[in-house]
Amino acid sequence: MSKVLLHICCGPCASYPVPRLREEGYELMGYFYNPNIHPFTEYQKRKEALEEYAQKVALKVVFEPDYKPADYFHNITYRESRRCLLCYQMRLEQAARVARKGKFDYFTTTLLVSKYQKHELIREIGEAIGEKYEVPFLYRDFREGFRQTGIISREMGLYRQQYCGCLYSEMERYQPSRKKS
Repeated sequence: MSKVLLHICCGPCASYPVPRLREEGYELMGYFYNPNIHPFTEYQKRKEALEEYAQKVALKVVFEPDYKPADYFHNITYRESRRCLLCYQMRLEQAARVARKGKFDYFTTTLLVSKYQKHELIREIGEAIGEKYEVPFLYRDFREGFRQTGIISREMGLYRQQYCGCLYSEMERYQPSRKKS
């Protein structure tokens, strides 16, 4: 059985990929590394929701011990227009390092469940990082389960967030939509 390290951004987003990958016969371990999440209270809520989900489905998860948003801001400052690319790169690279150290056969991410994420960019970055660290990136288009994540997380009583996690996406969430003339 092949071992997969699954980078997880939150409990709800894990609720579709975890059972699907298990059905495919993979042995999974979760990995929570998300320095982009802001503020700390949001980070804590997402971490706690993942802990709750993991307990309910018997998923082992490695949690990065420290909350380090300064690493994220250092990485994207003055490059905010490319923040998603840089954020994906930062998180997937760290996941690949952990996967290599842990002798995993593959690594992947729950970011692939969201219809709001840039899938081709995630795939491209994941594959390049996989080559660099000699741990293949396991691409799956989990978007078919996006609606199910909402249903499952509500049934489980998991905290559900309203934005991707970064300060910029939170600000965009509250901006009035701009109508084109």
